[in-house]
Amino acid sequence: MLALAALAAAVTGIADDTAESYADVALKRALVTFAAARTLNGVISVVQSTEVGVGVTVAVGQILDPVNDLIERFSGVMLVAASSLGLQNVMLGITASWGVTAALTAATLFAIMAMWWPSWEKSRIAAAASRIFLVMLCVRFIIPVLVISTNLVSDVFLAPGQEQATAALEMTTQDIEGMSEEVEAPAESDQSIMERFNAAIDESLAAVNVSRRLDTLKERASNATEHIVDLIVLFVLQTIILPLAFLWVLLQLLKGVAARLQKL
Repeated sequence: MLALAALAAAVTGIADDTAESYADVALKRALVTFAAARTLNGVISVVQSTEVGVGVTVAVGQILDPVNDLIERFSGVMLVAASSLGLQNVMLGITASWGVTAALTAATLFAIMAMWWPSWEKSRIAAAASRIFLVMLCVRFIIPVLVISTNLVSDVFLAPGQEQATAALEMTTQDIEGMSEEVEAPAESDQSIMERFNAAIDESLAAVNVSRRLDTLKERASNATEHIVDLIVLFVLQTIILPLAFLWVLLQLLKGVAARLQKL
């Protein structure tokens, strides 16, 4: 009955459709995060050499340089994560192909016949048929099971943190863009003495505002660093550690089942 249930799941593609849906959502989430990080990297590069004038000598680029370096390393991690998620989609297509399903069908029918045929029931043929069935069952379903189990855990424990960290990066990008607009040098023009005097007062007031913005920007940069580190941890867990952990568990279960069948 278990063999027939597995065969029905393989033919109908229920597990494949669920796993593909999970894999697509995970890949889109990773690409959104990667795009947010690269956008922040581009904005930082634009303002890297911008000096905050009007008596303020600290360069915006100096404040954001550590964040920029960390984003470069984060981009490498996201490339590996996106590649892993993309590989999962490719492997899902391979395991769900008609050839693998046909092989599982043949192995299932052979195993059932070997277990119930009177002259084969206690022979080596039945044991060999059971092993072949387990191998084909593993080949057919191990990738969908890995994808589904990994993404179920990710959706409950990792996805909220990923979304929060991505939103924080987008907010940091907006703050840096706003700072860049505020510190743009005004165009020179012929001004009267009174206009220059008023402009000097406005610039003095702007200096105070820019100083506050710099303090805010330092805080945002610090928060962005923390969120980038969090994202690195979350995506390494989702795309490397969790799949390997579930793979180990599944292999141990299959070994236990194989040993049980061998005793029977």
